[in-house]
Amino acid sequence: MDVAVWAVSMALALGLGLLLLLITGVICTVYSDSVLPPGIQGPGKLRLIYAVQVTIAVLGNIVHSLGLGSGSQLAVIRYLRGKVLGTTHKKAAGLEITDEVFDGVPVRVYRPLPRAAGRRRGVLYFHGGGWVFGSINEYDHLCQYIARESGSVVVSVEYRLAPEHRYPAQLDDCLTATLHFIRTAADYTVDNSRIVVSGDSAGGNLTAAVCLRVSGLEAESPELPPLRAQVMIYPALQMVDFTLPSYRQNQCVPLLFRTRMAFFYLHYLNGEVSLGEEVVDGQHLPLELRAAYRKWINGDLIPDQFKAGGHRPSPPQTPDNEAVDLLKRSLEPTFSPLLASDAAISKMPPAYILTCQFDVLRDDGLLFKKRLEDNGVPVSWHHVPDGFHGIVSFFDNGYLTFPSGKLAVDNIVAFLKDI
Repeated sequence: MDVAVWAVSMALALGLGLLLLLITGVICTVYSDSVLPPGIQGPGKLRLIYAVQVTIAVLGNIVHSLGLGSGSQLAVIRYLRGKVLGTTHKKAAGLEITDEVFDGVPVRVYRPLPRAAGRRRGVLYFHGGGWVFGSINEYDHLCQYIARESGSVVVSVEYRLAPEHRYPAQLDDCLTATLHFIRTAADYTVDNSRIVVSGDSAGGNLTAAVCLRVSGLEAESPELPPLRAQVMIYPALQMVDFTLPSYRQNQCVPLLFRTRMAFFYLHYLNGEVSLGEEVVDGQHLPLELRAAYRKWINGDLIPDQFKAGGHRPSPPQTPDNEAVDLLKRSLEPTFSPLLASDAAISKMPPAYILTCQFDVLRDDGLLFKKRLEDNGVPVSWHHVPDGFHGIVSFFDNGYLTFPSGKLAVDNIVAFLKDI
């Protein structure tokens, strides 16, 4: 046999073997690591999406290990995610879309056409992705839809990401973009008294944090108009308690596992991801603070309908002094908005909160709803009984569309149209 032919044959055989090994590994991971509870929408499609995520992560690890990609391992995975998930959709009719920079922060602006005679509502959108992933490209289709259907000028913010940038860089970018939009609203035919901040998952966290910061600035700057509303879609609001009912019930439900949420928080905070087990076990909190925070973050405060199987409070864990010291900034209200004071909460704008039944972050949303209502802030709540974390991103994705995701987005649009 010719040596060249033999070499090509061996290379093809090796490539095919590696591909089969990758496929086998992905299938084993998808079926062994995840749990799809009865009642969740589209379990087959959800497994497929999770398999794509696992494949991207594995390929990213391989590329990084071979030294073929620049930057951190997460940066390589982010690049691959962008290639797979970040394709910009065809521009919808009736929209003017421009990429701009707001005081150094890249944004994408969606303006409905024709231009309105009066001033429109303005909506800032902070994308999800655990402060590590996500981009304005990945959320382009959603932002187009919101702008077109609600008749709003939408500003999607390309904030900096971890691990290259840690807390509070992401928050600073979102706040900067928000303040710039408020100041220049007239340039976009927007009424600056009708500006809404919004976001999903990590973006929901940034939404609440921006509201806390803006309400704090209003006392110093009387000319600064208050935000009209905050829209939080399955928001991540605290790194205190990973034993809430939703964390226990959904700890292995795609697309967000309990341990993965701790991983994202730690990357956002300071990169101390080796402390993930201590965080999940609650060893990063002094006992006296854990007791103090129970008035706000406590499974007993969750409505009974969400306590399937009952709720058994975890016994206090002995604090790990290293974790307590390294992670103390996680207790800042702009990192964990559920820890904001009653006085700060009471100054926040009216809220819309969306929760999903099969989501580890469900109870964060429920507890924040209670805190807002207890402090006199109006709340509109939409619960997706068959939903999972990330379902809104699949509101219009061909075969991978989830009807409950579409209903959720339309419910958000309806809320905005009433403002």
